[in-house]
Amino acid sequence: AGTLGARPITEAIHQVGDWTVRLLLLTLFVSPARIVLDWPRVVLLRRMLGVATACYASLHITLYAMDQQWKLWTVASEIVLRFYLTIGFVTLLGLLALAITSTDGWQKRLRGRWKKLHRLVFPLAVLGLLHYFIQSKIDVTSAVFYAGLFIWLMLWRGLPRRWQGRTLALPALGIAAALATAAIETTWYALATKVPPLRVLEANLNLALWRPAWQVALAGLALLLLVLARRGVARFRRAPPGTPTGRMRAAPAR
Repeated sequence: AGTLGARPITEAIHQVGDWTVRLLLLTLFVSPARIVLDWPRVVLLRRMLGVATACYASLHITLYAMDQQWKLWTVASEIVLRFYLTIGFVTLLGLLALAITSTDGWQKRLRGRWKKLHRLVFPLAVLGLLHYFIQSKIDVTSAVFYAGLFIWLMLWRGLPRRWQGRTLALPALGIAAALATAAIETTWYALATKVPPLRVLEANLNLALWRPAWQVALAGLALLLLVLARRGVARFRRAPPGTPTGRMRAAPAR
């Protein structure tokens, strides 16, 4: 449709890479969604999302090979010589391994080792985000935002099990993830571009600049509001007929 600019293949590579990261984060969000949102059936999506992540990662490298005019030797040498391509390729191999072994048959064959194998998704996510950071070069805004969401997911998993489903934990997680996001952005720019750290911190404190830390905080707030809404609706549905909410629910339509 002519909407990918002057270098459509390059733009397609970047957009497919973005969706690979999004799908990976959605896969990791399934467990929090099941507990925090009290949504048990969401686990039915986990395998689909994981396989989709591997497929998008495969398409990502296929488009890169197309951009290199299918010169596979050039592609292989670039993967070996460029660090960010190396870790991206390792991430692809790991995601493919997890997708292939995601079936019920492989789960039965591997038994207890299956869970250990699929816990590799966490280091693979770190490698994928590092690949995203390095290839983004100067503007790492999107990479920092996704890294902040990943930090939130890891902080949630670090909570004691009895706290993982409590609403009061969500504001603390949002604040902690936002602060970690600001720290990541500050550290990256300080090390990669020699930008003074205080300037980056000042930018993160300025709401008008809408840095990734604020975006992560807003995502945490949106999740909190969604949880409150779902629990409010559930409480309304469970209300006995004698209560005010129960009487409203049981009243005939006019």
